[in-house]
Amino acid sequence: MGKVKLRFIVSNISSNWQKKIGSQRDWVWRGWQTRYTYVRCQSNYETREGQNLQNPPILLLHGFGASIGHWRQNINVLSQKHTVYALDLLGFGASEKAIANYNTSFWVEQVYEFWQAFIQVPVILVGNSIGSLISLVATGTYKDMVAGLIMISLPDPAAQAEVIPSWCLPTVELIQNIVASPLLLRGLFFILRRSSIIRRWVKLAYSNPDIITEELVGILAGPPRDKGAARAFCILFKIMGSTKLGPSVKAILPSLELPMLLIWGKQDLLIPPKFANPSQFSQLNPRLEFIELDNAGHCAHDECPEIVNRLILDWVVKQKYQFINLTRSNV
Repeated sequence: MGKVKLRFIVSNISSNWQKKIGSQRDWVWRGWQTRYTYVRCQSNYETREGQNLQNPPILLLHGFGASIGHWRQNINVLSQKHTVYALDLLGFGASEKAIANYNTSFWVEQVYEFWQAFIQVPVILVGNSIGSLISLVATGTYKDMVAGLIMISLPDPAAQAEVIPSWCLPTVELIQNIVASPLLLRGLFFILRRSSIIRRWVKLAYSNPDIITEELVGILAGPPRDKGAARAFCILFKIMGSTKLGPSVKAILPSLELPMLLIWGKQDLLIPPKFANPSQFSQLNPRLEFIELDNAGHCAHDECPEIVNRLILDWVVKQKYQFINLTRSNV
């Protein structure tokens, strides 16, 4: 009786998790195992092929250290009007912790080849943090893939170079290389992956500590225990603090000719709006709409999902005629 009850509980948990994040699948990309999920549109807004021009599919890209599970409060709601896909970037989540030359362009290729394999119609790219930067670069690189772009906090790799005098950069890079030495990072990794430590540092990403649940900690604590995670962490940590991560946001934004939405939490401590000055980005391109949210940190989609989900769905409705024109021009 006890075993039967346990199976029922496990099955129920699995069923509830699938309702939140959809049907997970594995996909081999360039020899590496990666994970993705999808939920078909729950209404008749889309055709069977997902080609309704007013409601393009949505592709979600997570931030550093996160995964598909970080969208658990968004996928089901967004799928009421859109087919929704989410991807674990290589090195994160349930995707392989590979030894690779990680940078924004590398992940852009993963996203584009995933789109070619499974979607093949223009999508709305939605990213958080590094996922926003990847979405931005992907939009500038593969215009046929993207109908609209939504970014939730946006790191700019060039920001460090802009605030640090040029004569100081060699010294700063030397210090970064010392701190990012594999020996030091491996020791740091085994400390940081502890659930108790994760619970502490994740407070930097959330303005409301009550949001940091056991479920959230579990989502973040699981992948670092995968095979090869320590080696991948050393590579990822080093590139994240470097201008080699990706191109300047300011170099890409002015050239984009599609609807864009930038959402930023006022209480974001990882990329504080006071220093990032996100309103400057809307001045670089009139197609970019900027919204600042109160009582939200770095992960607004997870901290205030009801607000962000509604913002996304309402914004899509406002842009529907632009989506139609853009999609037709890409065909």
